[in-house]
Amino acid sequence: MENSGGMLQPLIMLGVMVFLIASLWRMFDKAGKPGWASIVPIYNAVVMLQIAGRPGWWLLLMFIPFVNIIIAFMLALDIAKAFGKGTGFGMGLFFLGFIFYPVLGFGNAQYVGATR
Repeated sequence: MENSGGMLQPLIMLGVMVFLIASLWRMFDKAGKPGWASIVPIYNAVVMLQIAGRPGWWLLLMFIPFVNIIIAFMLALDIAKAFGKGTGFGMGLFFLGFIFYPVLGFGNAQYVGATR
């Protein structure tokens, strides 16, 4: 007997992935960046650094184990500030990005610019 849920799980995962990509796309658009950049690996990190007001060479730090965790945390805080949100929201972006990035993308948050 075949598992009836065998095909459902990949479809749900695909739906979640499409939703998260659409969320980043909208967030990039709000920040005045090209939305299509959200689907290009590595370049989307460069655009996030620009949105956060961080230098491009930080991309190299994202490839260093353990350092990348600190950089990702700082980037999440800076992206939150760039959209007029506080530290708590930045922590939400870091720990629960699958919830907080859609809030930025589809919510009423406006890009106010990098604070750096």
